[in-house]
Amino acid sequence: MRDQFKFADELDVADKTVLLRIDVNVPIANGLVSNDTRIRHVMPGVRTLLDNGAKVVILTHFGRPKGKIVPSLSVRPVAKAISEILDQPVPVESDVIGEGGRAAVDALRPGDILLMENLRFYSGEEKNDIEFARSLAELGDLYIGDAFSCAHRAHASVDALPRMMPSAVGRSFIAELEALQAALSQPIRPLGVVVGGAKVSSKLALLENLVTKVDKLVLGGGMANTFLLAQGKPIGASLAEPDMIQTAQRILKVAELNDCKILLPTDVVVAVEFKSDAAHRIVKIDDVTDFEMILDAGPEAVIDAGSFLENCATIVWNGPMGAFEMSPFDAATNALAKIVAAKTQNNGVMSIAGGGDTMAALANAGVSDQFSYVSTAGGAFLEWLEGKRLPGVEALRKG
Repeated sequence: MRDQFKFADELDVADKTVLLRIDVNVPIANGLVSNDTRIRHVMPGVRTLLDNGAKVVILTHFGRPKGKIVPSLSVRPVAKAISEILDQPVPVESDVIGEGGRAAVDALRPGDILLMENLRFYSGEEKNDIEFARSLAELGDLYIGDAFSCAHRAHASVDALPRMMPSAVGRSFIAELEALQAALSQPIRPLGVVVGGAKVSSKLALLENLVTKVDKLVLGGGMANTFLLAQGKPIGASLAEPDMIQTAQRILKVAELNDCKILLPTDVVVAVEFKSDAAHRIVKIDDVTDFEMILDAGPEAVIDAGSFLENCATIVWNGPMGAFEMSPFDAATNALAKIVAAKTQNNGVMSIAGGGDTMAALANAGVSDQFSYVSTAGGAFLEWLEGKRLPGVEALRKG
């Protein structure tokens, strides 16, 4: 893979203006960044550029302002967080493609950093507008893409811009690509995958791709309910998609034809109320009553999943096993996450996890740092697993 891209570390950036596309779309509370994980993820690459004498102009987006200026979606809180991490000033320039932007860039000295205001304040960004991209290109000498989480978006700063100027991939971008290559493109087998979440419909392409490529597939969350329903199991008042039953049956058949083994929970945690600490019980899947909701996989299901994945050399995880946001319905996700983490730490298993809910679930389980790689990408991670070509990746390939 490394021969397909030019890397930021290969560039001579001294006294050059580097347009650095990163993703700092982070949660804000009371005007301050409440979780800076995504920012810290790319800061080592930023620090290297600054230390090597680059003039760094950060390009990013924030929220969904739909091409209009929305003050509450300004990147100024992000600038403050970056400034604190790097221990240097990080001014914000609002006039991105106007005279103000050009003047701000011209004033930079080697080792300085400038954060451009939210690119999505401009309609040309999401439209992948060539003229908007050309205006951005005029601001710099080099482009570095370090926002893999945006790579599935054909937006101007991700797709059109890097095709217009000398470009390279950043440190966190290539780390993400290499992890995903190890996960699906060239995995060490047996390859096991855990897929959870609420709906089959939202992960249909993912499932259809996985059952032709992986050896073992553990299904959990609301998605598993639809597959259980497709097998004629009682799921009571549980979240499910009855209109996806035939789709689930087709996926099960394709899995069988491709020798992909699928594991569904044999016991579950049920309740009649969807709330934290609701009265609940653990039952065999055949004993769910009409008024109960399946809110988590049961302890037997977790043990089964651990055994099912026992000989896997590579494990990929996307989506929780239950309603992990609410105790005690986070138990299965926490327990299985700890099992996979232990396999990683003790047995050398390659474990890769990604997706917003997955990141939160692993953090809740206290094992984020015990997986081989945890992706900060959401949609891009999912689309890669679906087998799609990502615009932001293709734009950075050599030739």
